[in-house]
Amino acid sequence: MFSLSPPMLSRLGCVCLASGALLGAPLASANMGNIASTYGVLPQDLASAQALSLFNSQVSATYYNPAYLARDPRGELTVGLFHAEHELRVKSLGGPDPVIREGGDVLEDDPSQHVLIGMKTDLTSLTRYNRPLYLGFMAGVERYGREMLAFESTTSEEGQFFNYGRQPLFLNLGGGMNVWRGVDVGLTARITLHANATLNTWTNLEGETSNESLSVEAKPVLRPIAGINVHWGETFCPDRDCWMDNLETALAYRGYSNTRTKVDAFATIPGVVGGIGLPLSIKTLDSFQPEVVVIGAQYRWGRARIGVSGELQRWSRLEDEFEDDTIKDQANLRFRDIIIPRVGAEVRLNDMLSVTTGVAYEKSPLDSDRSLDVNYLDNDRIIVGLGFSAEFREAPVLAFPVRVDIGYQYHGLRAREFDLTSSQQDDPDTPYERVRATGDVHAVAGSVTLKF
Repeated sequence: MFSLSPPMLSRLGCVCLASGALLGAPLASANMGNIASTYGVLPQDLASAQALSLFNSQVSATYYNPAYLARDPRGELTVGLFHAEHELRVKSLGGPDPVIREGGDVLEDDPSQHVLIGMKTDLTSLTRYNRPLYLGFMAGVERYGREMLAFESTTSEEGQFFNYGRQPLFLNLGGGMNVWRGVDVGLTARITLHANATLNTWTNLEGETSNESLSVEAKPVLRPIAGINVHWGETFCPDRDCWMDNLETALAYRGYSNTRTKVDAFATIPGVVGGIGLPLSIKTLDSFQPEVVVIGAQYRWGRARIGVSGELQRWSRLEDEFEDDTIKDQANLRFRDIIIPRVGAEVRLNDMLSVTTGVAYEKSPLDSDRSLDVNYLDNDRIIVGLGFSAEFREAPVLAFPVRVDIGYQYHGLRAREFDLTSSQQDDPDTPYERVRATGDVHAVAGSVTLKF
């Protein structure tokens, strides 16, 4: 038998932490979301609270409904910026051992800042068929392009918000085509990263290491997104006017995805721990996105259109995912499937300008009001958006039309109470503090699109 001194245990803990740092993942606020599902990709998606995203022919359709890439025959190149400010608050309601928080009531205010780039092009000429075929690519990188894998998975005494925070790499590649009159289909591959690191080292009881070897691997994981869109007028009355001319419906499916990191460390202490060394293994996930099914419809009246959608998100799968998470497996977290209703409208003011607005209500998928050591917090939220678009058909210098979009979105988090618990307490089932979680989120995005 042997024992390890506290300094040595601390040192071995640092071994795993150092391995995680070498994955290129700076610490970020814990987050189970991505820019597309939490806010929206492009300004128009923010402005409509994603209610019109199923019917957005811009390149963000690769995520929401790749079939809609076929509705606009023009190619496009889009660049944009996204910025979200969070003020997520926790108010202590008392307890036997309340936590003293350095930031006061504000628990999290770290912004999310993405640079966005997308491209859409017509590939019909590469095939032997006359059916239009379009390819779309969309990417978003955090910290205005400087951070590709924002990631943190941790336990927390203060509590931590389940959603929001910095976003990991957003990457989609997909295509859409017309298969029959008024009927378009599309398929996208959503790309996430799974990182693995293995560290072997010799160390003494003072923490001095030697003979280190480190192996790091990050592999892409593909998840499907599929969509179908039907323009009912083109399908059923292509040669005459009818009430269905202005009606469109869409159905989209998104497979579940996540960002995952696994670290295996082996520390050999000569004279104390031999063989392959003392194994330390951490496997954890972040930015989980549930399986999603969305159905929606839009109707046009002259210069206006209105759209509604219902979005089913199957969060219950996350309970099984956390069973293999070495950081969160003790938390006994429970999740529920949710349905998100969205309503949006767009009005074209003239041949150049249009305004978009939308509203959505999102119920929290977190069913637990306590989670041992992890102490997740989450809220029901109301989401409101507003945006403006301008298309310059004869822009100076450029030979092609240019579109400029600006979108704003507000999230109001409804108050919800949670019990904070810790396995370090004499009775882990007894909360050491009860808190009320609330907050506000402001997000703004802008983009410039060259149509060609």
